[in-house]
Formats: sequence, structure tokens, C-alpha cells
Amino acid sequence: MKKGDTTGMRILALGAHPDDIEAGCGGTLTKYARNGHRIFLMVMTEGERGAGRGGRRVEQEKAAKILGVERIYWGNYPDTRLPVDRALIQKIERVVREVDPHFIFVNFHDDTHQDHRHLALSTVTATRYTKNVLFYEGPTTQSFSPTVFVDIDAVLNDKVQALCAHESQVRKTNIEGLTIVDIIRSSAHFRGIQGRVRNAEGFVPLRLFINIGA
Repeated sequence: MKKGDTTGMRILALGAHPDDIEAGCGGTLTKYARNGHRIFLMVMTEGERGAGRGGRRVEQEKAAKILGVERIYWGNYPDTRLPVDRALIQKIERVVREVDPHFIFVNFHDDTHQDHRHLALSTVTATRYTKNVLFYEGPTTQSFSPTVFVDIDAVLNDKVQALCAHESQVRKTNIEGLTIVDIIRSSAHFRGIQGRVRNAEGFVPLRLFINIGA
């Protein structure tokens, strides 16, 4: 990656499993991509406990094409066993140095899934020199009170399409009669109401710089 590249911003989204990113910030990434910015993903596991090895990796690659992703970096950790250690931090740091992102999005740290918690905590350390770092929510996130919102009404169907690329996961909600699409549409409406638009994604910033002036 060329450090001097000025063809739009570079956006890096990290997720513990395939479909985390699409659920949490898929609409925002789609808007960035449509405006000519470069999108990169780092997915730490293949989520093999949810569908077997290899299958979810293919689903993630299909979803990435819908979002307009330039490259996926794979962490190659076993599902449900993402550690909090120096090796994970260093692995994230290497990708951050290579991409040199203007914005980073990652799982929120208060979550019932240990992989999500561990990735969030490790990312806080690994991105300590990155200006803009924001946490996104997922279906297992707890105590999430966003203060930053992105209007995704125009791209909500694209977000849903990317989620549906994860075919093995659409009905795995443990809520009878509800698919992941139902949950994500409801969340988009709820965050939209909070942000005074029809549909939105909400974020909790670790750091967020507001650039004023030329």
C-alpha cells in the first residue's frame, strides 16, 4: 500500500467473524465505497463453528464484493478462541500500518460473545495512533449508546443484500420467527429514529476528529 496514495480515504473495518462487519457498519462502508473511498476488511476467524470450515469464508468474500471491498485480511484464528494477547495486537498493527486508514470500525467491547470483546480490547491498543476509531454494534452487543450516526436509508437494501450473502447465518438468531435481516432492519429503524432519519447505523467513538476549515 502506498502511503502517498490520495485517491480517496482508506477505511478499515475489523470483525471477529464473517458477517459482523456487514451487520455493524455495512451501510456506512457502502456509502464510503460509492463515494470513491477504499474499503478494507480484517476478519479474525472464519466462524467455522457456525457453518463448518471454508463455507463462511466464501460467504464473506461474496459479501465483500457487494460492499465494494478492495481486500480482506484474514486473522486465521479459531472461532470462539480469539485471545487477548500481544500476537493479536501485533497482527492488527501490521494491517493498520499497511492500510494506513483514515477511519477504523470494530466490534463494541461490551458484548456477550468473547471473540467480539477480545477483538475490541486488542484493537484499542493496536489503533492507538489512528485518529478516528469507532465501535459498531451487533445482535449480541450490550449497553450500546451511540453518539455518532450515519444515514443509511439509501443503501439499506445493499446492506441487507450483503448480509444475505452469509446464507448459513440468516436464520441463526435464536429468536423464533426472526431472521438476521429482520433484526438488522429493526436496528436501522431504531437508530434512525435516534438520529432523526429513517434508517441509520450508530457508533460509539473511541476517538473522532472533526476537521474544520480547508
